[in-house]
Amino acid sequence: MDNQLKKTLSPFQLWAIVVGMVISGMYCGWNNALSSTSPVGFIIATLIVTVFYTAFMFSYAELATAMPKADGASEYALRATGRFGGFFAGFSAVVEFLFATPAIAISIGSYINFILPSVPVTAAALAVYAIFVIINCIGVKTAAIIETVVTVVAIIGLILFIGASFTHVSTAKIIGGDMFKGGFSGIFNAVPFAIWFYLAAEGGAMSAEECKNPKKDIPKGFIFAIVTLVILALATFLCTAGVLDIKTLGATNSPIPDTLKAIFGKNSVLPKIISFIGLFGLIASLHGIIIGYSRQVFAMARSGYLPKALSKLDSKGAPVPAIIIPSLIGMLFVLTNNTAVIIVISAFGAIALQVISMISFFILRKKEPNMERPYKVPYFLAVVAIIIDVVFLITVTYANKTTIGWVIGAFVLAGVYYFVYSKLSGRQIEMEVEEEKAV
Repeated sequence: MDNQLKKTLSPFQLWAIVVGMVISGMYCGWNNALSSTSPVGFIIATLIVTVFYTAFMFSYAELATAMPKADGASEYALRATGRFGGFFAGFSAVVEFLFATPAIAISIGSYINFILPSVPVTAAALAVYAIFVIINCIGVKTAAIIETVVTVVAIIGLILFIGASFTHVSTAKIIGGDMFKGGFSGIFNAVPFAIWFYLAAEGGAMSAEECKNPKKDIPKGFIFAIVTLVILALATFLCTAGVLDIKTLGATNSPIPDTLKAIFGKNSVLPKIISFIGLFGLIASLHGIIIGYSRQVFAMARSGYLPKALSKLDSKGAPVPAIIIPSLIGMLFVLTNNTAVIIVISAFGAIALQVISMISFFILRKKEPNMERPYKVPYFLAVVAIIIDVVFLITVTYANKTTIGWVIGAFVLAGVYYFVYSKLSGRQIEMEVEEEKAV
């Protein structure tokens, strides 16, 4: 068939795509939580999120190896709950990934502005976004090679930062001051930003169809990726919160360079060097997440949820319409320049996706116990994941009522679209069948 993605990815490349999608979360965004909670409050939120993502990714690996398709959670929900469940999961993934990209692009603009103050943040953000949309249109093999390179460089940058700042960490900055700032509400507010440390990790499932040997490659790629992310997230937090004062850390768009500037002085060359390397981390996520949402849109169009034009591939196997059209929407949100709100929207999409994925996990375990599962997770991990995720859904909604209200409205409109489009497309299919019979 001409709408099947090519199998080109190795376990190492899948690891790079998963880590690359997420690694910008170490370089920016998470620190906005400290405007509403203390470092101790954020540690609590981060530890809970870390437990959740560890349990979730192991459970998600079981689903991805059993059904290695670009649809990801949409395929799992379709098989477990029917077509509307598949649509809901797919739309949740699009919300998560599509809103993550403008937040990352804005941070890229901020890092470029830190290095070259004469370059406006928004202009730099849009230019870099456009460049990587074009690169993604070249084909997944080229995209995966670039993703692997920039991810490795980004990890090296974090290791250099941790090495340069670790001996300057003051525990008094982390556990001193108002330890209970914001109370429980502050911790609830911090959850989306703690999720930002790991957000988009599940996007690796959307590349599962392009793995050479998905049954073996996916567990390896997923498990090594989550271990890498846990270590980097905790070390990055300690080395920034232990140096910068909470007010500065909560307001900056470039926490790592600002930390180094506080240690070595504003005239030091090291902050600019790490800023330059930090761009690789941000670019890795921007690039990887474009891969993620384009595959989701492509898969939804191929499954009949979206117009079929979005499932077209070029001669190199790249889903060009599914790359370009959603990216134009992402670029519009770059113009808002409101990273904190965009992160909350993206995190809500992630939570919704994770809830439907775990519901699908339990239904399929009961409904299809004999399904081939090359990798099978211990049941208790899945129970831990669903309990924590439901708590996230409640607390994030409660702590961000206004923003989440708009997002829920978007989900309702998407549901209306689904039922209208399903009827129209169903009639079109019937007409095509009748025409074939007449011929």
